[in-house]
Amino acid sequence: MLLKETIRSVVKSQKSELSRFGCGTKRERLGQIDLSAPFASVISGIRRCGKSTLLRQLMKGTKNFYYLNFEDPRLSGFESTDFQKLDEVFSEEFGDSNQYFFDEIQNAPKWELFVRGGLDKKKRFAITGSNASLLSRELGTRLTGRHLTCELFPFSFAEFLKFSGKAPGQGSFEEYLEKGGFPEYLKYRKAEILQELLNDIIARDIIVRHGLKSQKTVKELALFLLSNAGKEFSYNGIKKTFNLGSANTAIAFISYFEDSYILFTVPRFDYSQKKQVASPKKIYAIDNGLAGANSVSFSADKGRMLENAVFLQLRRNGKNIFYFRQKGECDFLVKEKEKITGAIQVCHEITEDNKERETAGLMEAMEKFKLAEGLILTLGQKDTLKIKGRKITVKPAWEWMSKYSAASKRWRAKSSRG
Repeated sequence: MLLKETIRSVVKSQKSELSRFGCGTKRERLGQIDLSAPFASVISGIRRCGKSTLLRQLMKGTKNFYYLNFEDPRLSGFESTDFQKLDEVFSEEFGDSNQYFFDEIQNAPKWELFVRGGLDKKKRFAITGSNASLLSRELGTRLTGRHLTCELFPFSFAEFLKFSGKAPGQGSFEEYLEKGGFPEYLKYRKAEILQELLNDIIARDIIVRHGLKSQKTVKELALFLLSNAGKEFSYNGIKKTFNLGSANTAIAFISYFEDSYILFTVPRFDYSQKKQVASPKKIYAIDNGLAGANSVSFSADKGRMLENAVFLQLRRNGKNIFYFRQKGECDFLVKEKEKITGAIQVCHEITEDNKERETAGLMEAMEKFKLAEGLILTLGQKDTLKIKGRKITVKPAWEWMSKYSAASKRWRAKSSRG
């Protein structure tokens, strides 16, 4: 429990410091968040990806509002009963307002009770959080039907271009492939920023939050998976490699990585849910720069860097993604509702030597799911292939990303409404 005057001091100092921070590069999500809707707007994503900046961009268009960042160490003793004091301080210092902005809300205990009570009183909330599981648990218990969730990622290629002032093209795209999209890293270009970010997430969002003792094992596993982004893995294989004792421990550790947005898993497609769960999965990293700064082997493999970037663009746009493997392999299947609507192969460069291998897996997927067209994304090639009456478009990934950015799509927020 905190003293009311302690809360007042933090609130006033944070509000005054807001003017010191710029609003940064305009995010594609900005115009897609409706603060007037009778729902809590929830922005989730990995630490340092720009959630606070997006919150400030939302504030800029709001005349009168309340704001608090729960990451402030001065709030370390904040309890659920302190929300009443906080509300009193807000009113006393800034007058009446219906709009609340809360940063890193997961640090406040039972925050969902306060937000739910506020929504019932016609208040509006925009909140950020860095732990997917923690947010979803509270949102699912107390805010079912009362929130809209927006996942924020590090910069897309289009946002990277705005930030850097560069023109779209293969050269700028190669830089994006290597550097990724964390704003702070792009500004200072120091690998230590991304190395410390990973250490911070593992320590604070995984080790401390889940009460784990094996910090060395967790760090080694995270580095192993980042180094193998774009590759298949199995939980049993992870169990044996790291002597974890059981596959359930491997499942738990990887779920912690996913909750913290370090890594994502993609299942192999199968109509049988049982087979799909049992099959190996593929692993992808939240950002090429983060993976490269913490792994030599990933940054040396241009093909996997390209594949990871394509995955992120699909995931950024909310696609339901699988990979396909039978006789051959297709990197990505896109599923909408109950139907596979797209098949995408990623290849750094199509040559006469690898053309048959790259097209075979794609064609197999197209035939199985009755797709008339398929797509091969490369670093810089452009072509059209006609095979067995089906069309395969070969396109530079940077061109595809430029046209496929979230800004050009109608964002459909994930609502919990049934």
